[in-house]
Formats: sequence, structure tokens, C-alpha cells
Amino acid sequence: MTGVSLAAAIEVHRHLGPGLLESTYSECLQFELTARRLRYVTQHRLPLVYKGKPRDTRYRVDLIVEDCVVVEVKSATAIQPVHHAQILTDMKLTGCPAGLLVNFDVAKLMDGVKRFVNPQVSKRI
Repeated sequence: MTGVSLAAAIEVHRHLGPGLLESTYSECLQFELTARRLRYVTQHRLPLVYKGKPRDTRYRVDLIVEDCVVVEVKSATAIQPVHHAQILTDMKLTGCPAGLLVNFDVAKLMDGVKRFVNPQVSKRI
């Protein structure tokens, strides 16, 4: 599933190039995922439980594709360690076995892609 999601991101980057807002890339990526007949949810809200108590705060995940791949869309000059931590947290909270951190603000998209595997989930991707 990561391969198909990545192909969709490559198509978006090929048409738009770098330098736009994350929201633009996210909207176009959704178009490409739909064209590939993939199910996804955007800005998925997760409840936050702190010390066993539900909190009013909701945590949002950029995209979840086919209930198994978290996609974090970025448009940044450089990926920071906090971005890695963010997608790992997304994967932990959603239980998704895989994640893609996609930074569209690069000349060649594959230079801005990092794949992640959730070791706590044994589901094949």
C-alpha cells in the first residue's frame, strides 16, 4: 500500500513541483488517491487520553490510506527530527503498520520521502 500511495505523491510532485503549501499538496494527493480507488481519511481526529483520562483535545492525522498507511504531508526546506517523531506518534496512536513522511519541497520527490514501519503491528503492508 505504501508503493501506491507513493506513486500518487510522485504524480502530484511531477505536476506541481516544489514550493507550494502543504494544504495544496494534500488536496492534490487526495485527488490522486481517489483516482487510484484507494480509501482514505483526512485530518482524522483521534481522542487524547492522558493518564487514563480522556481529554477534550483531539489529535489530527494528515492522511490514513486504506486503514494501514499514515501519510504525513510536509512542505519544508528540511525535515527535522520532530517530523520523524510526529509520524511515529501517528502510527502508534492509529495502530497503522506503515507510515510515509513526504516532503514536497524538494527537487526530486524521492529525496523527500521517508518510510516508517510500526514494530508494534504485525499486519503486512
